[in-house]
Amino acid sequence: MLNLIGRHPCFSAGINSSVVFLFIDSSAILQWHRSMTTSKRVQDRSKKKRVHDLEIVTEKHKILSKVLLIFEVLKQEPQQIISIRELDHYRRQINLPKPHKISAFLRKSPKLFELYKDHRGILWCGMTKEAEDLVQEEEAIIEQHSDKAAELVTRMLMMSVDKRLALDKIAHFRRDLGLPMDFRNHWVRRFPDHFRVVQPFKPYDESEYLELANWKSSWAVTELERRALGFMQAPDDHIAGPLSLSFPMKFPPDYKQVLSRYKGKIENFQKREYLSPYADARELKAGTLEFNKRAVAVMHELLSFTIGKRLVTDYLTHFRKEFVMPQKLMRLLLKHFGIFYVSERGKRFHVFLNSAYEGSELIEKHPLIVWREKVLSFVGYRKKKETMDTLSNLRESEDDDMFENESEDESVQVETNKQTMGNLGGDFLENESEIEIE
Repeated sequence: MLNLIGRHPCFSAGINSSVVFLFIDSSAILQWHRSMTTSKRVQDRSKKKRVHDLEIVTEKHKILSKVLLIFEVLKQEPQQIISIRELDHYRRQINLPKPHKISAFLRKSPKLFELYKDHRGILWCGMTKEAEDLVQEEEAIIEQHSDKAAELVTRMLMMSVDKRLALDKIAHFRRDLGLPMDFRNHWVRRFPDHFRVVQPFKPYDESEYLELANWKSSWAVTELERRALGFMQAPDDHIAGPLSLSFPMKFPPDYKQVLSRYKGKIENFQKREYLSPYADARELKAGTLEFNKRAVAVMHELLSFTIGKRLVTDYLTHFRKEFVMPQKLMRLLLKHFGIFYVSERGKRFHVFLNSAYEGSELIEKHPLIVWREKVLSFVGYRKKKETMDTLSNLRESEDDDMFENESEDESVQVETNKQTMGNLGGDFLENESEIEIE
């Protein structure tokens, strides 16, 4: 600070240093601070790479997640109805900040929600017949694909260092993996050959864990290997080890000039050998090229598991230790934007697997994705025209830093919602934590 003061033009050599702070130009200091701290913000690095089609997917997801959460709240009620006053307790989870009224949001989807007042004038909400049919249809789809979901959870355990994951953390992936609402209490006990629920291993640890019951060598193969080798299941004697498969990449059309500039770096990255996500990575040194490329492979595999080929980025950050991933995970996602796309609309970041999308459509749609599109067709809520105009004007421009080394970390702050949710427990984690960019 004294060096800054000495260089400031407001000061002369004759001013006593003990009173120097009385003459500081606060606006100049603020400008200096901003120039030192915001030149490499996450927004600045990602807004130049925005892809209109995937931003639209993010906007649709924000609306759909509100509807799905209200469905799940109503399903927990004995008669599947709830007063608006009680529903307001879930405002943060629904992600509908004041002064927006929950009743106004519900009225925009009359095909899904019914509102009525009782004799005391209290406003209640329930589901329409169409919504009840949709809820039953979703339950049937989840049950039909339950075995596949159990395989994916098992493979997550196989990828983890200790072959064990906290149930609270798996809850982050519940909707993305197509797990039922009761997965913590009942579903996890339906597959004793795959995994088992175990008690905490550390003092003062109140979490329950899901632990791998049996290692399945035929499942220790990545989605990239399955596609490249043309099989859905590896031999029983398969051993996970080094891989040299290239990652599919997809760039915006106006990146041709930039790609020609970084063609050599891209080729070197693609040719570099890396360790399979299912192999033991504890000996890898953080920060090395091998460590970082394996981290890309882990993120690619996790996104491949999800039905929408997208995740909220802080879901990934919760698993840094378990999956041996770097602290500066966001920086790695942004750096490899040919493989991943990061949408930073709102307070929460979403990461997409680029190769899984053609425009705004998934190339291969899980039945639950088809079901969710059906739900959206019943939703009457629409974003304001100004918002959609902003999306239409999103610019995809060149970023010279995309393959350069970066030393700046992202300034992120995770807020955890501590509101008690009764029988819902920790299942409603869709909007529980938000990454705020400072």
